[in-house]
Amino acid sequence: MGLLERLREGLQRTRSLIQGSVATGGGLDPSFYERLEEALVAADLGIDEASALVKAVSDDAGRGALRTPSEAYRRVKETLVAALSVARAPDDFPQRPWVVLVTGVNGVGKTTTIGKMAHAYRGKGRRVMLAAADTFRAGAIEQLRIWAERTSSEFISQKPGSDPASVAFDALDAARARGVDVLLVDTAGRLHSKESLMNELAKVVRVVRRAVPTAPNEVLLVIDGTTGRNALRQAESFHRALGLTGLVVTKLDGTAKGGAVVGIARALGVPVRMIGVGEGIEDLQDFNAAAFVDAMFGDLDGAGGRA
Repeated sequence: MGLLERLREGLQRTRSLIQGSVATGGGLDPSFYERLEEALVAADLGIDEASALVKAVSDDAGRGALRTPSEAYRRVKETLVAALSVARAPDDFPQRPWVVLVTGVNGVGKTTTIGKMAHAYRGKGRRVMLAAADTFRAGAIEQLRIWAERTSSEFISQKPGSDPASVAFDALDAARARGVDVLLVDTAGRLHSKESLMNELAKVVRVVRRAVPTAPNEVLLVIDGTTGRNALRQAESFHRALGLTGLVVTKLDGTAKGGAVVGIARALGVPVRMIGVGEGIEDLQDFNAAAFVDAMFGDLDGAGGRA
């Protein structure tokens, strides 16, 4: 099964929920808009986001631009694709090393995601370094070391309990000296509500920036696609502390509600950069807005809607 097929399979729950609520025949009447909004909210898009989308579609229909439920459904999809489409991260880095700080609470698959990112960069011929700045769990350091060996990446760490900012600084210094293309920095993932964690992560950013004013080039937050809108509070905390530049959504091959991805990205104004659709090392892919929205919504005509 290819990556797109796995994405469609992973978002089948969301797709069935939306289509089952909307594809009941009839025209563009108040009950259609009510069902559409309820379906979007149930898919974890968020009340404000769902209401805004439905109002925009209703306004278009009122002007005569849309005539059928299928046309309205397609307009929702087109609106979301346009909102979620972003430029990809550069393949040929304008700065070396290209410094990527990877954050996220424990359990979302952060370190594994870093390993998969390293594998993808190595496949493009890039020289990669992994920095173990999650120093509070010895297991995290060892897990990252294994990924470095597995992907033939360079590795920088200090003993457990060391200052994470010191690890990041040493790694940046080593990466510059060795001509590394990409430096991926793993960070601690204790509860996002802990002020000390946010202060610690902010310190990592400050220390890195003192060494290279334009670094980090990316600050990515890894979120678990199965947690739905519950991930929004996490994302808001990390964004306030660090200024996120992108999201990586994992575990979209299971029980994820795709609407949460849309809602979080739009609520924060932060783009989705990558998504994970499986456990394999090749299963992290660049985010494709059109493919994601199609996997989430499907075609209303094919679900029994009337074109």
